[in-house]
Amino acid sequence: MEDQKTAVALGIFDGVHIGHRAVLRAAADRRADGLEPCAFTFPPESTVNKGAEGYIYSQSEKSAILADECGIRRVISPDFTEVCGMDGDSFARDILCGELNATFVCCGNDFRFGRGACCGIEELRGYGKKYGFSVMAVEDVCCCGERASSTLIRRLIADGDMERAALFLGAPYMILKEVSRGAQLGRTIGFPTTNQLFPKGQLVPRFGVYASETTAGGRTYLSITDVGVKPTVSYGGAPLAETYIYGFSGDLYGSPLQVRLKCFIRPEMRFGSVDELKRQINADIESAINIL
Repeated sequence: MEDQKTAVALGIFDGVHIGHRAVLRAAADRRADGLEPCAFTFPPESTVNKGAEGYIYSQSEKSAILADECGIRRVISPDFTEVCGMDGDSFARDILCGELNATFVCCGNDFRFGRGACCGIEELRGYGKKYGFSVMAVEDVCCCGERASSTLIRRLIADGDMERAALFLGAPYMILKEVSRGAQLGRTIGFPTTNQLFPKGQLVPRFGVYASETTAGGRTYLSITDVGVKPTVSYGGAPLAETYIYGFSGDLYGSPLQVRLKCFIRPEMRFGSVDELKRQINADIESAINIL
């Protein structure tokens, strides 16, 4: 509806960690007041503050989490270059009020906006008084004595520490990507797998095998996921996640697939023969069953 009043959460939300979720929850809670919960963010590919390791989640992954886990009904995600030149007043007037019809705006204490990131929470409150929206600054969220941050989570994922990353993310690390065709070696050795490619610029978890859970056809299955470059078969392509779904049969090519990495089992290895690989896959499956 054109005149629908909104509650807007502001942030990059890379990783949608527990601190981000507190901001998003503040907007989602305003549904009780008749406001539509919205998130104003940027595609991770266009942001300049994504860390040397890359962004945690792609735009489609982030949007799915915002909708499915955070109660956000609408995501506004312009390219960063379209907004970065706006001054603070123009952002409040044209985006928050004009485009979003906001009456409630929330963000973290360190949120910056306006040309050159010249404005912060106090300026936002001033614009709120001028244009008719209230402003809520959400405090940082800590876990295990540490402040939740995308920088910390990137390091944990790069180290393969998925249990600790899940604490700060608020959920196990997720891969939600379309299944692409591979060499189909797995089918010939009795372990058909799915392949999901990591795009350039996205953080890739530590190479190795993980106990995972995969949702396919409305059901969740135990699985094992190998993140890496398939050294045994001289794959030579971009990093990917190759997942064997225990107990599943069906064609998933071209469909989005959700895989959640739960625990690191072992580093990626090169095997001398296909028989060695088969023995190791069986051992990995047993390890995953014991873990999960």
